[in-house]
Amino acid sequence: MVTVVDLLSLLLVSVLWGCTNPFLRRGTEGIENVTKTNKVAQLLAEVKFLFLNIKYLVPFLLNQSGSLVYYYTLSTTELSFVVPVANSLTFLCTLLTGKILGEEFGGKRAVAGMFLTMAGVTLCVISSISDNDSDNQSLTRPVS
Repeated sequence: MVTVVDLLSLLLVSVLWGCTNPFLRRGTEGIENVTKTNKVAQLLAEVKFLFLNIKYLVPFLLNQSGSLVYYYTLSTTELSFVVPVANSLTFLCTLLTGKILGEEFGGKRAVAGMFLTMAGVTLCVISSISDNDSDNQSLTRPVS
């Protein structure tokens, strides 16, 4: 059964994931300039670059907090509902945040994709709510 808390949790996950994606991209700018002689030293230098970079670290921690909420929601809600709704709304939040930050939007196809995504999410939510209503009615209906 999908509750209001589940829907709000999914919205929070989508905002935390989607709104941090453009900031994570910006936080990694300059990592291509980190060069070391061997692969292990390169990996360690890149990790050091990222985790000492506040422009990357803050969005990363917010993004990971979204993952914690996501895993909690997975444990309390149907998998077939959580995954498409969270991922679809994350995509929308990423596009909108990127646009606000001045990134390329993608034109008319991106707008059409956003509307189709929202229509799909709306159908998932309506279907889940109406399934719950019909389940509740069958439980309270007297047996003849």
